[in-house]
Amino acid sequence: MDLELSEEHSAIRTMAAEFVDREVVPHVREWDRAESVDRAIVGRLGELGLLGVTIPEEYGGSGGDHLSYCLVLEELGRGDSAVRGIVSVTLGLVAKAVLGHGDEEQKRHWLPRLASGASLGCFALTEPGTGSDAGNLATRAIRDGGDWVITGSKMFITNGTWADIALVFARTGGEGSRGISAFLVPTELIDRREIHGKLGLRGQATAELVLDGVRVPASAMLGPEGKGFGIAMATLAKGRMSVAAGCVGLAQGCLDAAVGYAGEREQFGRPIAGHQLVQELLSDIAVDVAAARLLTWKVADLIDRGLPFATESSMAKLFASEACVRAANNALQVFGGYGYIDEYPVGKMLRDARVMTLYEGTSQIQKLVIGRALTGVSAF
Repeated sequence: MDLELSEEHSAIRTMAAEFVDREVVPHVREWDRAESVDRAIVGRLGELGLLGVTIPEEYGGSGGDHLSYCLVLEELGRGDSAVRGIVSVTLGLVAKAVLGHGDEEQKRHWLPRLASGASLGCFALTEPGTGSDAGNLATRAIRDGGDWVITGSKMFITNGTWADIALVFARTGGEGSRGISAFLVPTELIDRREIHGKLGLRGQATAELVLDGVRVPASAMLGPEGKGFGIAMATLAKGRMSVAAGCVGLAQGCLDAAVGYAGEREQFGRPIAGHQLVQELLSDIAVDVAAARLLTWKVADLIDRGLPFATESSMAKLFASEACVRAANNALQVFGGYGYIDEYPVGKMLRDARVMTLYEGTSQIQKLVIGRALTGVSAF
């Protein structure tokens, strides 16, 4: 059973759940097969304020705390992880980075657009040759008068072909993490190539970005020169909570589907819910959901109280991402052969779950982050 929620938190969870059941769930299989979510969903997310949670109202957001944000992402993750990704990246990575590190002009220009869904954002850190080793990225920005000229490429960028603004990380100084700066780059200046044939998140717009001498004014830099890596890491620390919340929702969706099917499917003269080993599968999913949810809500509480949260965020992301893979795998086992075809939801859930252990820091990277916090020794 969940901890008791306030009326405000219960209301936002109910609103998000009703939206998902009405406007997401009926279309999930179609979007997965077509490898494209209906872009009209963005406007609805904006209208309901789901793209502006935690962004102050003075900047066009809908306010609210980080538990509210987690509740929204749980429901979106329950419905379709591809839709959840639109919000996680536009709001959780780009808008929050602008809010935390942007100047007043950048905040007033971009935050109302991102919070309303008039613009989408993408987070351009990963490159073809650098994933976990982001401090050694190769994209470069060279000063030319009052402008910066950016050249390089980025890979596996969520919202890449839909975004209007890209938060691009590029090397402006020497080698290593201290030479990296962050830039807000209009995507109309970038060559974008959508990636198809993904195992999961097939409806999500994932792209390679190529910047070939892209010129932006000095005012496009987000935060001080040379501080981009710190901005990226701080942003990802909160982003890992976003992924964890989405994983909780996905695992909850697995549990709901498996319990429902187990009550309907009959074998050996009775519903399979009455068989001990099926109950074991369901129980394992339920425990994973509950534990992942509490780990994630703890991160939200720490953030809202202004306390350190990065290690706890890595713990939540590590556990929740691995848990949702277990949950999807167990749910498919409950469905048996029917779980292996896309007439039923759990096959897609398993495909979507698998990437959660990879992006925004692999499970192995999370263990190194946690280990460093425990020992004071970096194994990177």
